[in-house]
Amino acid sequence: MINFTTRRAALAALGLGAALTAFAPFASAQTVADIKKKGEITIGMLVDFPPYGTTNAKNEPDGYDADVAKLLAKDWGVKANIVPVTGPNRIPFLLTNKVDLLVASLAVTPERAKQVQFSQPYAAATIVLYGKTGSNIKSAADLKGVRVGVARASTQDVAVTKAAPEGTEIRRFDDDASAMQALMSGQVDAIGCSVTVAAQIAKRVPANTFENKFTLVQQAMAVAMRPGQDDLLKNVNEFVQKNTANGELNKLYRKWLETDLPKLQ
Repeated sequence: MINFTTRRAALAALGLGAALTAFAPFASAQTVADIKKKGEITIGMLVDFPPYGTTNAKNEPDGYDADVAKLLAKDWGVKANIVPVTGPNRIPFLLTNKVDLLVASLAVTPERAKQVQFSQPYAAATIVLYGKTGSNIKSAADLKGVRVGVARASTQDVAVTKAAPEGTEIRRFDDDASAMQALMSGQVDAIGCSVTVAAQIAKRVPANTFENKFTLVQQAMAVAMRPGQDDLLKNVNEFVQKNTANGELNKLYRKWLETDLPKLQ
């Protein structure tokens, strides 16, 4: 018979993150009172997804997510201990109690909601079709015969593939940087990208070279916590509601993304 430890090791070796959640060593339900008693909150955050998550000159976590994490800790009167995580390990870090919460650019999806508990959204990533100014692209229907670049297996790849009509030439690149270069060099007519990537391109080319043609999808991002953390969920939601209403989240969003926080549901 395979014991628990052996079985878990086998699953990990196979990379079955979702299956591991069934064996994750959940602690007893954590409360804000527990965190205040401890005097600090440990928050997992991406540092390779600017401007949401990055590092500053001192190699410290920075960006919109870092500022939101610090604001949450300040509201609760505790120290923010921000732990860098990666896209693949952020949910495992949460489920194995290495962090208390994730403020890690985690888009809300049905699949992830089976693993973690999401707060109300505190941010959003808007994915747009970005192309040459003045070109006759106003909707997905206009993409027939158009060369569209995307980062392979990304949210924008999924969105473009779903929206594009037959006859669209979708070119897939290894990452956003490669798709950006393809657009600027004329290899493609447009790309699917986040508004933050579009802003980076706009800074590198003459004014009005490219423009947002239409929105493909808006992904809500939320704070994540372990299942069953009802007190944490209530308090995080209150934090999001309060700082949306008083404009603090919008202020931080404008600081990092140079645009207003999208309306979130």
